[in-house]
Amino acid sequence: MHPHPDVDHVLLTEQQIHDRLDELGAQIAADYAEEPPILVGVLKGAVMVMADLARRIDLKVEMDWMAVSSYGSGTKSSGVVRILKDLGTDISGRDVLIVEDIIDSGLTLKWLLSNLRSRGPRSVEVCTLLRKPDAARVEIDVRYVGFDIPPEFVIGYGLDYAEAYRNLPYVGVLKRSVYEG
Repeated sequence: MHPHPDVDHVLLTEQQIHDRLDELGAQIAADYAEEPPILVGVLKGAVMVMADLARRIDLKVEMDWMAVSSYGSGTKSSGVVRILKDLGTDISGRDVLIVEDIIDSGLTLKWLLSNLRSRGPRSVEVCTLLRKPDAARVEIDVRYVGFDIPPEFVIGYGLDYAEAYRNLPYVGVLKRSVYEG
């Protein structure tokens, strides 16, 4: 398969992603065997990860969604977070597993963790497909990490640039000329 013309190079193939989700799903199923968690996907980026991960967790899990915004159409986090869509489920007393596509600065996730913990769940953990350790601005304990990646602008598998490229089946590095030109 040839990458999209706006992709500089493929960072993670579709097969690499699916193999790692198999491992994460098995680990989550083992860790939550006694009490299945509610999966909370963070829209829009986590749609692909959430759908594929949920199918790999051999438990009766519930799913809900939140949409929070701190990006706009740029390539850097603004640090300002607002809820665009809140949970429809009461999470008090429940085990919650936040499913993210990527953790970049960590600012949005830190805010989200604080917000969800204030609602009285038994536990709140994080599963992310991608993490950029070199871009972190705050320390966050992430229980499940698919891949640590370099601080490059990535698209595909749910990740976008100005709402485009989410449908690519791999994770690729966006050519600088696309967002600097």
